[in-house]
Amino acid sequence: MRLTHLTGESTEHLGAREELRHAEIELMRHRERVADLRRRLPPGPVVDDYVFEEGPADLEAGDAPARTVRLGELFTGPGRDLVVYHLMYGKRQTEPCPMCTMWCDGFNGVARHVAQNVDLAIVAAADLPTLRAHARNRKWSNLRLLSAGSGSFKYDLGSEDAEGNQDSTVSVFTRDDDGSVRHFYSAHPRMSDDIDQRGIDLLSPVWHLLDLTRKGRGDWFAALDY
Repeated sequence: MRLTHLTGESTEHLGAREELRHAEIELMRHRERVADLRRRLPPGPVVDDYVFEEGPADLEAGDAPARTVRLGELFTGPGRDLVVYHLMYGKRQTEPCPMCTMWCDGFNGVARHVAQNVDLAIVAAADLPTLRAHARNRKWSNLRLLSAGSGSFKYDLGSEDAEGNQDSTVSVFTRDDDGSVRHFYSAHPRMSDDIDQRGIDLLSPVWHLLDLTRKGRGDWFAALDY
């Protein structure tokens, strides 16, 4: 199967590209099988109705008045799931994680599209003014930003250890008809003892664009100008 109309492609190149195309097809089908396994997870445990702190919806309106909001109140309608991204910022993480920041830059760009199907929130251990100052610097005007404060949400979901060290994590929650919130799914970069940086790569298109090139992602690390 020819993917271009270019002339001068060698038989060696065409053969290798065809082999790669079949591998890409199998990878796509495997991703679909994995996604189906994820969707068919049985109901998870009911969790506490955790409390967060939230500022004005308009990021440029300052940080007051702040209000408390519960996990169950982050669902905007029945039958919707809630995706929470745990931003590595606060406590022992005194500077915002560059890679988390890169991901949230992307989330901000697609938040309105995601909102057609699910609810999305960003939670950090940092206090609310500190979190919102970073968000203003990054122009995250489309994201719902929450401070977990001194609560146990991040620890319970595995994005914080007992010493306050932070980790990037994505968590998904569902809500029963009676209002009970259940944990559905969480993923961390560390998938196993020998895989410590690839567990949530699918959240960022940056890696996948780099992987199309000869150099791949290499040892690239987001160097952001805060």
